[in-house]
Amino acid sequence: MVKILILGTPNTGKTALCVRFMTKRFIGEYDHKKEVTYRCCRLVDQEAVDLEILDTASKENCAPSLEASIRWADGFLLLYSITHRKSFLAVSRLKRLIDQTKRSLAVPAVLVANKADLEIGREVTTEEGERLALDLRCGFRELSVADTALAVEAAVFQLIRQVLDRQRFLPDRRSYMLTVRHALTKKLTRSKTMQW
Repeated sequence: MVKILILGTPNTGKTALCVRFMTKRFIGEYDHKKEVTYRCCRLVDQEAVDLEILDTASKENCAPSLEASIRWADGFLLLYSITHRKSFLAVSRLKRLIDQTKRSLAVPAVLVANKADLEIGREVTTEEGERLALDLRCGFRELSVADTALAVEAAVFQLIRQVLDRQRFLPDRRSYMLTVRHALTKKLTRSKTMQW
């Protein structure tokens, strides 16, 4: 199971990205007050992966609720609109909150610059996005959710691969604890036998 949280200021395309990924369709208008969890299974590098994707709606101003969602998630898509500089500037604050909540600087994340089809209204350059991604230690994609489902899928798959790599690297806590417990029990049993 991979749990993904999509974060960004309102009107960056969070819900549109979720729906595009799930259904391959683009819909322009959404109810921004609803928080929705999408569930699906996708084949990533010949591996079936169960996904839960949480669209945070407009909870960015509610810190305790946002922190609970961050603790829940395995990976993060950080969205901004290339036509809205404030959404770009908000990303650093969100990434700091993720790092503080997760107590790690190596949290799987991909920075997504949305609305690349609106070049005439561009306020954030591609180079600025790439530099920010480097500073925040996360992947980077510039795309248009409205234009193509393939670019959206590539961004989500990039994040899934990061999460899976991290999960493979970190031992499963439960199995690790059972292994330690078994080794200690075996050692204690042996030492008791030797004492008698």
